[in-house]
Amino acid sequence: MDYLITEEGLLAFEQQLHREEKGKLTVEKYMRDLRKLKDFAAGRSLDKELVIEYKQELKDCGKYKTKSINSYLVAANRFFDFMGWHELRVKTYKVQKETFQPENRNFTRCDYQKLVTAAEKAGKWRLALLIQTICAVGLRVSELQMVTVDVVRKGAAQICCKGKERKVLLPRSLQKQLLRYIKKKNIRQGVVFRTSSGRPLDRSNIWKEMKALCERAKVERDKVFPHNLRHLFAKTFYEKNKDIGKLADILGHSSIETTRLYIRTPSAEYQRQLDKMNLVLFCRTT
Repeated sequence: MDYLITEEGLLAFEQQLHREEKGKLTVEKYMRDLRKLKDFAAGRSLDKELVIEYKQELKDCGKYKTKSINSYLVAANRFFDFMGWHELRVKTYKVQKETFQPENRNFTRCDYQKLVTAAEKAGKWRLALLIQTICAVGLRVSELQMVTVDVVRKGAAQICCKGKERKVLLPRSLQKQLLRYIKKKNIRQGVVFRTSSGRPLDRSNIWKEMKALCERAKVERDKVFPHNLRHLFAKTFYEKNKDIGKLADILGHSSIETTRLYIRTPSAEYQRQLDKMNLVLFCRTT
């Protein structure tokens, strides 16, 4: 039996993902990953040895982290299952979850304040409010388009994402600022954070605007991306409430294990905790 990856097979798989109601970005990621496997196969019929060779090539090339390699393998395995090619499945690499967050990825409240202040000083009112809305409500960047004029007036939004629905509230201080913004910009209805043509801002636009702000704000670029604002919301909420179950509900997580990743202790704090334990016994050397 020939196990050839064809455009017809990829299209059928893509349609199946849509039937499963996978998100647009998720579908695009699956298809991008599968085309990488198709390019590697270069017209050859797949067998288990060739798939293992692909897996090893991903690791040996030095371009990808283990987590990224596993995402390629998961996409391949999902496609194999869909096609009935079960014997081609390969194991993913086991990854030990980090117990603390690397310091160069630890986005702090101080970093957040610097970003907002820099945006305001640069006259970027929309960006300053956008950053605060993601962080103060705990939204995914894709959920910003659900912040409409009606939502701002009510002070609450019904968020539908990844097949789940949850209600979020706007802090009153944020609601007041957003009301002033939509009044000044004469936004009568629809999404608040929009382009000049009225379309919702997309992820790439938001990402570029935030990165462009880093030098002015004196914040490391590696720390600054929209999802880290959501992480800061999670850490701040947990520090005050210590209720991980409620936090998971607010963030729209199906598993508390996902929520745990959001509230990992920064490596510097973890180091301080280790030092306070005083478990090292000093011995004299001769």
